[in-house]
Amino acid sequence: MESSITLEKFREITADMMDELPEIFFNELNNGVIVQDYAKPHPQRLADDLYILGEYHRSSSSGRGIVLYYGSFARMFPYYDEEQMTVKVREVLRHEFRHHLEGLSGLRDLEVEDDIFLRNYLDTHGK
Repeated sequence: MESSITLEKFREITADMMDELPEIFFNELNNGVIVQDYAKPHPQRLADDLYILGEYHRSSSSGRGIVLYYGSFARMFPYYDEEQMTVKVREVLRHEFRHHLEGLSGLRDLEVEDDIFLRNYLDTHGK
């Protein structure tokens, strides 16, 4: 199923959402924010209904960065118009920046919330 939002428009929305954030959020984010065009299925999905929308990466060798998966957004929200997609991109981008900021500070609260979300998903699918 094809999204009503093109990859180019998605990149534009992402850039606009990044402009909303204070410059300090980008400290030590040496790999920046990257938009990949493909979908990334969640490795624990039980149906065609769980995709990774964004990820925060940190490693001692390659540094820190955020990836948004356009293909995952297109699969999960194929009928979203520009306004709806903007809201969703803002939500996911801020979620990933929260991982970044918590990582810089040593907190891990959001990782616990993500684990709870996945457990709830698995529970609703009878696993």
